[in-house]
Amino acid sequence: MSLKLAIGGKGGVGKTTITSLLARSIAALNTDTKVIAIDADPVANLAAGLGIDESRPITPISELSDLIAERTGATPGTMGGFFTLNPKVDDIPDRFSIEKDGVKLLVMGTVQKGGSGCICPEATILKALMNHLVLARNEVVVMDMEAGIEHLGRATSGSVDALIVIVNPGRRSQVAADKIRKLGQDIGIKRIVVIGNRVKSQADKQLIKDSMPDYEILGFIPEMDEIVASDRSGKRPFDDITTLPDEIKEITRKLVALAG
Repeated sequence: MSLKLAIGGKGGVGKTTITSLLARSIAALNTDTKVIAIDADPVANLAAGLGIDESRPITPISELSDLIAERTGATPGTMGGFFTLNPKVDDIPDRFSIEKDGVKLLVMGTVQKGGSGCICPEATILKALMNHLVLARNEVVVMDMEAGIEHLGRATSGSVDALIVIVNPGRRSQVAADKIRKLGQDIGIKRIVVIGNRVKSQADKQLIKDSMPDYEILGFIPEMDEIVASDRSGKRPFDDITTLPDEIKEITRKLVALAG
């Protein structure tokens, strides 16, 4: 099964938690399917949501200096030197991911650059890797993006099955959703949907519906004590994936139906 999902939202809306739950839910629903979860947020904490032991150091791809030098032919941080713009990356997902319960985690990392818009070996690797993950692999790829969708470019956007924007009831996350949708539309993503998270009442659902009338709303996820308690204890929520709420299971089924 091939399914490519990008997940965005304003900071604090529960984006990373939802990303981890959806990745685990898809893997559980389709046990013969390979699922790769991409942590493309600079504040990388998808590992905790997936239940991966954080005492095991995970070096982001952007910080693998020797690998970057080998694949691009340039020393990381090179400014103005020559290096390949089409490095080999097809082995990276399997070599540098950590797997738990059918989900492989790959942490992208960020590029520390001295000036905006610079082209450097680190950025070249990340771009090539994202292209490979979206365009070349016949797998489920679930991407936890930044508040925006900066890691996605025009070359990959047409093959993203959906950009999922996580919102909470309230004006701020809806304003962020408008910005993210605009970014997605600008690079050619065709399907942009919303998941309402931390919904406490029917009034919260109606608030989201009324304030976002031109969005496709995939579903609503209620405020859950399990997630709050897990966050406080540093454990992943719903360690037994079969106990996931019906709302998340239904959203998973809708997403799987998009698979190409």
